[in-house]
Amino acid sequence: MSDATNAGAPARGIARSRYRFREYHVTMAPDPLALPALTAVCVTGEERSSGATSGTMHTPDELTRWIAGHCAQTGHQDYEQTVRAVLRAEPGAWQ
Repeated sequence: MSDATNAGAPARGIARSRYRFREYHVTMAPDPLALPALTAVCVTGEERSSGATSGTMHTPDELTRWIAGHCAQTGHQDYEQTVRAVLRAEPGAWQ
């Protein structure tokens, strides 16, 4: 508990330090040589999800065709889409 009469006085026996944190600036950009990885999972179902998955595809058109085909066969309308891409970090300077 602090003593009200010594409120502005430095604490005895305690070392005080200042820390400065710097930021590292990085620019992120998609790697132009890597293909994106797209997947879809059917999440339609009253009691549990269908769980049908598209597998990895590399273009949105491929994924759309898979979803359209699965929808036509089953009538399922809800899907979860995942998009993964390889990013290239271009380091900047410490600030």
